[in-house]
Amino acid sequence: MAIKADYHMHSSFSGDSAAPMEEMAKRALDLGLTHICFTEHYDPDYVYPPEEEGMFELNTDSYLYELLKCKNNYNGQLEIAFGVELGLQPHLKRQLAVYAKSHAFDFIIGSSHICNRKDPYYPDFFEGRNEDEAHHEYFASVLECVKTLPYFDVYGHLDYVVRYGPTKNDGYTYQKHADIFDQILSLLINNEKGIELNTGGFRSGLNQPNPCIEILKRYKELGGEIITVGSDAHEPKDIAADFDKACDILKECGFSYYCAFQNRIPEYFKL
Repeated sequence: MAIKADYHMHSSFSGDSAAPMEEMAKRALDLGLTHICFTEHYDPDYVYPPEEEGMFELNTDSYLYELLKCKNNYNGQLEIAFGVELGLQPHLKRQLAVYAKSHAFDFIIGSSHICNRKDPYYPDFFEGRNEDEAHHEYFASVLECVKTLPYFDVYGHLDYVVRYGPTKNDGYTYQKHADIFDQILSLLINNEKGIELNTGGFRSGLNQPNPCIEILKRYKELGGEIITVGSDAHEPKDIAADFDKACDILKECGFSYYCAFQNRIPEYFKL
């Protein structure tokens, strides 16, 4: 396995995972990884269904305490970075600015889980319109986040919305939304922000990563170089899932390197 850094994973400190951090780290070491980053969810003002109230709140101090213990246990064997996945919404600009500076994070993923007060994870986001219209609304909200919220290092699963539509990514292409994607990617590049290749798309039945290969290729064509690879694992069995596919895709798109982060600074590793 050429890619040795999984830079998107969750433990029991994220409300949608029950995995002990120690078990995640052990699995990563067993797989031969050299670098991992826990990116626990911090998604303020998330719009919760009644049964999930508070799921994406994060006790960052408790999380950091456990992570430091885990780092010590694997010292010299596995580099464990302190990360967070910020749920981006434009009206949270001040709150996210304060939070991003509140701890010495190694890495921050910015992700769009909420679009105009709805999460595409739930079917009602797509009701009453076709998927192209739903996708366009989501990508327009991503563009607004990129314009107004600089408090991240890479944008996570850039086309997250396609995982959950009625037909998933059937009929979905970069070309249908090229104008808005090019604005997003150009802004990210100009602001020295990266994107991730998130292999969770394969597990969601897309037969593609998030974002899709066309977007990864376009990011490279426009001059993008900062790219991390993440499994989006919420349990040990999914760590580094489909990383061999990810390596082939990155090479196909023209990349020679992938990144890991420490102290918010990218380090480049040859594929």
